[in-house]
Amino acid sequence: MPPTTAPTAGHTLPTQVTPPGFALSDLGPHAILGVDVVALPVLQADEDDRDAGERRADDPGPRLLLGPGAEELSELLGVDLIALLEAEKATGRAGEITRLPVPLGGPDNAELRSVLLVGTGKQSPTDLRRAGAALARATKGRSAVATSVPAVADSAGLEAFVVGLMLGSFVFHWKSEPPAQGPVERVVLTDLPDSEAHVLARAIAVGGAGWRARLLATVPSNLKSPAWLADQAVAAAEEAGLAVRVWDERELVAEGFGGIVGVGQASATPPRLIRLDYTPDGASRRTPTVVLVGKGITFDTGGLSIKPGEAMTTMKRDMTGGAVVIATMAALGAVGCPVRVVGLVPAAENAVSGDSVRPGDVLRHWGGRTSEVTNTDAEGRLVMADALAYAAAEIEPAAMVDVATLTGAMKVALGQRTGGYFANDDALAGALEDAAESAGEPFWRFPLAEVYEEKIASKVADADNAGGGPGAITAALFLQHFVGDVPWAHLDIASAGDAPSDFHEWTAGPTGFGARTLLAWLGGDDPLAGVRGA
Repeated sequence: MPPTTAPTAGHTLPTQVTPPGFALSDLGPHAILGVDVVALPVLQADEDDRDAGERRADDPGPRLLLGPGAEELSELLGVDLIALLEAEKATGRAGEITRLPVPLGGPDNAELRSVLLVGTGKQSPTDLRRAGAALARATKGRSAVATSVPAVADSAGLEAFVVGLMLGSFVFHWKSEPPAQGPVERVVLTDLPDSEAHVLARAIAVGGAGWRARLLATVPSNLKSPAWLADQAVAAAEEAGLAVRVWDERELVAEGFGGIVGVGQASATPPRLIRLDYTPDGASRRTPTVVLVGKGITFDTGGLSIKPGEAMTTMKRDMTGGAVVIATMAALGAVGCPVRVVGLVPAAENAVSGDSVRPGDVLRHWGGRTSEVTNTDAEGRLVMADALAYAAAEIEPAAMVDVATLTGAMKVALGQRTGGYFANDDALAGALEDAAESAGEPFWRFPLAEVYEEKIASKVADADNAGGGPGAITAALFLQHFVGDVPWAHLDIASAGDAPSDFHEWTAGPTGFGARTLLAWLGGDDPLAGVRGA
């Protein structure tokens, strides 16, 4: 899953840690030998349980129950685990951890060193996702954990728990020594039948996509050139059985991708356009096609409209949209996507040199539409415009969705926990909103307000690339002109592209926000239900 370690400009990425491995067992957690941690679910009792006379703490907090394996483990260790919860004033809220050290091991398992009691709240998918992430952080550096936490949830809760545990384990390093504490190596999910194996496989694919997107976005840009990113896409395609094509700088010029060429021409590492094609089993001529477009700016200085130094520190992740598309494409088969999908990643470095695009220059995009560049730091929309125009005309999809860390205005509007999106089709908007909610990646819909069209008007070209505020809306309006009459949604994840700190399944740094949403949507039975013309 980690990117390849082929050197670029003398740099080689150290071998990265990988997510935990998972297995199912129908045994209880106390019966799994060779693990150094056992984790049990803590549940908040409902009113019927309160009347049943279970013990409660002296404080007025909720009465707590323990899930599968608790009675057996309490007997084996000679410890009253409910009393421990009371003593620690546990609440059972999702992600709360209460620890019981077992320094001498258990009577049947000499390797056991810790029992963790994990709050699961009301066992919703969100609660289970948070419980998984909390368990991931609590078991760093451990070799194996047996847990019955997902046994108290349905299949959606099982998937959410595994995804949370995987993503809460994320680590990136470029140090001379490996991380002192990596993710737990092995997780045994207990009290679950083999019939849940397909749910676990899907969960691993979804969590793995989030991990891959996050990893690609975190790699420093002294290695991550457009060519390097294209190599990662080729590797992902080979792994997932996708068709792949990469345009180099000469082909981009010859075929008229003027936005990608213009943005990338100042860099010592030339631009690329990446195309990945997924075809589901049993596809026919009537199987519809969805196009995903991901912004692939491998570093953004702002160009001649240069960014302040502080604003550049996170710009290695300005290709998060591209990373999300690559990661999503690689996981489509595992989630059973029923439609054809084409992923396009226009990749370029927005650098500064004597060959930089200047404010006032005019670029001609694929298909002929022109843009006046009044701000070279509004470069993402220039490269994406080429990919959208190409897709609308050449692929003729039933729907298109683009993903980009596009505007600082979105971060101003929404902070760093929520993504913004626009759509020209209500059914597509609704499907994405439902997918985002189930995936745990909240999005808020913004209007494609035509009243602001005048702001992107240019006297010398078809459009001005930097129409000013409201910046997220004018950027979306700029892109809309390149999609024709295709149902389209634009996900602006600049707001959520970086996590300022660890927060549930999010780890500080680039987030890979959007991959889980796209997989929840495209992995559904009918992703295009109700979409205009589909």
